[in-house]
Order: sequence, then C-alpha cells, then structure tokens
Amino acid sequence: MTSPVSPASLRGRLLLPGGSLVSGTLHFGADITALEEGPETGGPLIVPGFVDTHVHGGGGGDTMDGAEGVRTLARLHARHGTTTLLPTTMTNPWERVLAALRGVREVMDAGGVPGGADIPGAHLEGPFISPQRLGAQPPCTLTPTPERVQELLALNVIRAVTLAPEIEGATDAALAFAGAGVRVGIGHTAADAETTAALLRTVHVAGGRTAGTHLFNAMGGIQGREPGVVGALLTDPHAFAEVILDGFHLHRLSFLLARAAAPERVMLITDAMRAAGQGDGESELGGQPVTVSGGRATLASGSLAGSVLTMDMALKNAVAAGIPLAEASRMLSLAPARSLGLSDRGELRVGLRADVVVLDEELKVRQVYVGGRSVAL
Repeated sequence: MTSPVSPASLRGRLLLPGGSLVSGTLHFGADITALEEGPETGGPLIVPGFVDTHVHGGGGGDTMDGAEGVRTLARLHARHGTTTLLPTTMTNPWERVLAALRGVREVMDAGGVPGGADIPGAHLEGPFISPQRLGAQPPCTLTPTPERVQELLALNVIRAVTLAPEIEGATDAALAFAGAGVRVGIGHTAADAETTAALLRTVHVAGGRTAGTHLFNAMGGIQGREPGVVGALLTDPHAFAEVILDGFHLHRLSFLLARAAAPERVMLITDAMRAAGQGDGESELGGQPVTVSGGRATLASGSLAGSVLTMDMALKNAVAAGIPLAEASRMLSLAPARSLGLSDRGELRVGLRADVVVLDEELKVRQVYVGGRSVAL
C-alpha cells in the first residue's frame, strides 16, 4: 500500500496560471492546497512539472525493454523535471510492440514508478507509418487493420498514437483511436497537405485530439505551392505540435516559425533514447546501433537517431531562443497536458496534482515533486 503524502510547502517565485511570476508560498500534499502571495523576497523559481509526450528511453532503459526499462527511464527523466511522460515504442515486429505495451501496462498496474515520473499511458510510434519516412524507425511497418487496432486498444494502455494519414486504413484507425480517447499524431509520413488536413478534420469532428509528431522531422517541409504536412498542422487551430528542441533536429528559426503560427499549441518533447543521461558513446535504438557524440545521436548511416535531450535542457534551449520563461513553461507543461486531455496537471493551481519543479537562476533543477512526493536528484 502506498503511504499518504505528507503536507509540505515551498517558498520562492511562483509561476502562476496566466504567466505572472510572484513571490509566495506553495502548499501541497498529493495536490496543491494553497498558493499564498507574499512579500518580494526572491528565492528559487517554482514551476509546473514537465510533461513529455514522446520519450523512448533514458538512463540505459528503453520502452522496448519492458517494465524494467520503463521504470529506469521514468526515474532518469524525473530527475530532470519531467513529472509526467508517455513511454514511447518503436516500429518493431508486431509481437515485440505488444510486449512493450504490456510492459508499460504492468508498470501502471503496479502503481507507477517510485521516484519516477507519472505514467498515464504509452505513445505508440509505429508500426502504422510510411516506409518512405522511417527516419530512425526499423523497416517493420504495418497497416492498421481493424483487428490490429482492436488488439492494441484491448491493452488499455495507449494514450497517443502516431499514424501516416496516407496509408491504407489510416482514417478508420484514427477514428477508432480517437473514440478510445487516444491522441492521434501525424508523423513519419509522405502525405500531402490535403490528405493531412482531411484526417485532422475527421478526427476533430469526432471529438478527438490531434498532434504533429516531432514537427518538421520525418514529414518534409513547407514550400509555397506545397505546404505539406507541416503547413496543414500549423494552420489547423486544434492540432498540437511536438518539437525536439535539442539544437540538432531543427533550425532555431523553424522552431520560432512554429511558435509564431501556433503560439499555444507548440509543445516540447525529448524523443530521448536509452543513452539520455549517459554521455557520449555507443548505444542502440530499436535494435539499431547508435553513436552519441557531442550530444548528437546518429545511426551508422549518419542520420539522426532520436535524441539524448532532457526536458530541463529543452527549457533552457527555449529561453536561449528568446522565449519568455512563462511561455516556455507552457510548452513543457500545460500544452502537452492539454494535448492528452489531462486536466489535472500542467499548472500551479489549487486542486491540481502537486507536480512541481524548483529551478535556480540558471534554470538548473534543484527539487522535483511528483504528486507531492519528492524525487531524489
């Protein structure tokens, strides 16, 4: 049985809903119980916990390893301020994908990960993607037949899925996922703007949520007469957009373009692999050898292979790109929470989960609380 959460308080500069930064005290147990504004005394920055909707691994663990890999990555990312995450699968043989999802379900059924981020579900990235836009995914793509989709939904673990809208069965699959409360992501696709926009509209009419999976990556770019997948995503007022802000996956101006087009819909992710938190060296992703050098992870071909990013570094990169702290915080907390329909987190607000990160002036993580429980850094 899990022990009750003891009441606690934190004093510093609180980042409140709406973006104001005020001196005060945060009181909490498992949830936030009070926010007291006080005299201007300075102190550390107190911000909402980070929500990562796309993370494959970290600390030597990977979602494809099963339950123990999920526990390992959840602990590593919690130490960097991530209080909620979706363990994310790779395109692999079907039975391996199912086994990985069962591993996530096992962790959830056991009450989560002590000392780790909260796990409300998994992100299924592949195998329902385009073989023309694999990126770092192994060539094990499948079509989303009704039987496969129902087999997945029966596991009751998927919170987000990535689909290529042009593949056979994509629309029916998207509707089935949306009907089950799963966020439908567009990614690893060779579709055009019209095909993408049509799928987005279909999901939205059905009451579903949508996103672009690592915007700009594995989906082509924007041209004047061919706005492509990116153009369709950025101009849809309901679609959120994942961005890997690690300095390798996209140009700073591409990030600022997304922010200008979709100011409240951009959300930062890590897309981290098992090598995150382990420095340079040899690693693997989806059974493929990976080399990490200077923080850049590549396959033998030289193409990018996920990242070794953590959310605290993503926050620093956003601020360094000129984004105000309050807006950057939203990209890491409220926007991703809303993209998943998680209304109990993402802000410092009375009644919400006590998912809290304490930062110093250099934005270094000093304390983390997941549901009011302190994480050992």
